[in-house]
Amino acid sequence: MTAPGLQRLEEELRQLKSVERPAVIRAIAEARSHGDLSENAEYHAARERQSFIEGRIAELEEIVGAAEVIDPALLSGDQVKFGAMVRLIDEETEREATYQIVGMHEADIKSGRLSVSSPLAKALIGKKPGDSVSVPAPGGDRSYEILSVRFG
Repeated sequence: MTAPGLQRLEEELRQLKSVERPAVIRAIAEARSHGDLSENAEYHAARERQSFIEGRIAELEEIVGAAEVIDPALLSGDQVKFGAMVRLIDEETEREATYQIVGMHEADIKSGRLSVSSPLAKALIGKKPGDSVSVPAPGGDRSYEILSVRFG
């Protein structure tokens, strides 16, 4: 995982523990004060939210605890690997895109962060500029040419 990816997860964990968890506890207490819990929709919604928050906290604590941070700026070479910024061109549409290969917990395709476990990243790993890769897609295979690979 990259340092910014770990930082985002740690921030989400802090938000859940210091803001969300106390708010849902207050909501449960408020709903309890309204009496009969069996027909209290507010209580059931708050309990459901609490269950989600506690599950996400446990998941994030596990991820953060096991995270291995890799600084892409310290990497080099012309082969695609974790941390690389890869500029591609779709061979059919001629559209260019740039993606950074990141850990699966920090992937966000809209921000150009591609999970190392995605089909496209798997096809790109080990390739160099000038290479073409074919990736299975719902509408049929897509072919991309690697234009450049950089780190940092």
